[in-house]
Amino acid sequence: MNLEGRKIIVNKSVKDLTEMLKNAEDYRALMPDSLQNFEAREDGFKFSLKGMPEIALKIQEVTEQKVVLVSASSSLDFALTGNMNPISDNQTEVQLLFEGKFNPFIKMMVEKPLKNFIDALTDKIEQL
Repeated sequence: MNLEGRKIIVNKSVKDLTEMLKNAEDYRALMPDSLQNFEAREDGFKFSLKGMPEIALKIQEVTEQKVVLVSASSSLDFALTGNMNPISDNQTEVQLLFEGKFNPFIKMMVEKPLKNFIDALTDKIEQL
């Protein structure tokens, strides 16, 4: 299952975004308003949103081109990638891409909430 967020322009340099995305605690500011719980960890974070189970993510890679977050749970196989493309010294184009391997039943259950989550993340990132 693949989902794509819309491309947005963030009023931050790639360097500033990269520094922010290396720090697990900084992801709290990107969470949707429905956030109920957030816990930063050494290599990532876990969070829960209203109506969704708790999700744990590991920060796998942060470069000036992309950030890759992967599921910390062995029972769920997915990655959330944020592609970053510098436009100027203080503007960056960002697009979120979700790639998950789910059985058809799980896919049917999670596709709409995940799309809503990606849209909410995109909105928060755009406000940076």
